[in-house]
Amino acid sequence: MSEPVSPDTPAARVPEPGPRPEGAPPATSPAGGPRPSWAPPPTSPVPSGPDEVAGERTQARLSASLRTLELSVRRRLDGLLQGNHLGLVPGPGTEPGEPRPYQPGDDVRRMDWSVTARTTEPHIRETIADRELETQLVVDLSPSLDFGTAACEKRDLAIAACAAVTHLTRGGGNRIGAVVATGERTVRLPARGGETSARELLRRIAATPPAPEGTRGDLPAALEALRRPPRRRGLVVVVSDFLGDVDWERALRALRARHDLLAVEVVDPRDEELPDVGTVVLADPESGRRREVTTTPTLRRRFAAEAAAHRGRVADSLRAAGAGHLVLRTDRDWIADVVRFAVARKRGWSGGATTGRVPTAAPGGR
Repeated sequence: MSEPVSPDTPAARVPEPGPRPEGAPPATSPAGGPRPSWAPPPTSPVPSGPDEVAGERTQARLSASLRTLELSVRRRLDGLLQGNHLGLVPGPGTEPGEPRPYQPGDDVRRMDWSVTARTTEPHIRETIADRELETQLVVDLSPSLDFGTAACEKRDLAIAACAAVTHLTRGGGNRIGAVVATGERTVRLPARGGETSARELLRRIAATPPAPEGTRGDLPAALEALRRPPRRRGLVVVVSDFLGDVDWERALRALRARHDLLAVEVVDPRDEELPDVGTVVLADPESGRRREVTTTPTLRRRFAAEAAAHRGRVADSLRAAGAGHLVLRTDRDWIADVVRFAVARKRGWSGGATTGRVPTAAPGGR
């Protein structure tokens, strides 16, 4: 488990969000109340009429949302996380560097056996970041992400995570591409460098039309699409809620053979527990099945236990695949979690032990 970052640590202090830019989308949450200032803007605006789905006003609202998101990411991450490679999300690099003593939690595959034999103490070989990094986003936009009960929908948070990764990895000749999967179709966006290309990539991800209800997501197929044809070594970031069967572990392990991995798990409070609301109709957006249930205390306990067990299986599978694990919640300040994750990961690569999973705080906390 990663080391908690104290709120008093300078690198862990996250600036408060500034005022929303003029022309930004309405600040309302899915629950109907005021949208918190730290919440990502809605990136799937509801059209005002049936003929406006692909119209200019819809595109204008999407552009305004993406501008708001970019300003928020820039304002709160710039100056906190410096550099393009070392200690940040991209990982340690591939070029051999200096040896250092082994510490619990270090990757044994980086063991330097010659130095270990000479000194009779375990040593690992540090690595130097590549000069040019290619980042590939695997973005799961299946129907289960078109849902949210807190500050935003999970889809909004997934787009925000893509924006943060893009901001942290672009520059210096780096390139970024994406594989976007909705369950209905899979779209591959080639990796390109430059700020303009990064903005266009985010716009195309956000503009991906939702799949119809009843469409089952296919994360393994999206991961396999990234494997063939083989790409140069780089960073793969998987953004998903990881609901459903854990049938993607084999594909993820195969990617780990060539790439550094980061998994961003998007979570809503209702993914973990049911509220006490009496009789309610539950719907599975990826199968279309509906069922009327009464939220008795027994049912709520069983639901919470099953949800916790599933998230535990997801965390174990990601750890077994060698992926860093960042959890973003719709009821928490997501940029603060990104900063805590990056700081903990930086401390891990500089000598501290870490699995790359962001420290867990109480839901609703800042």
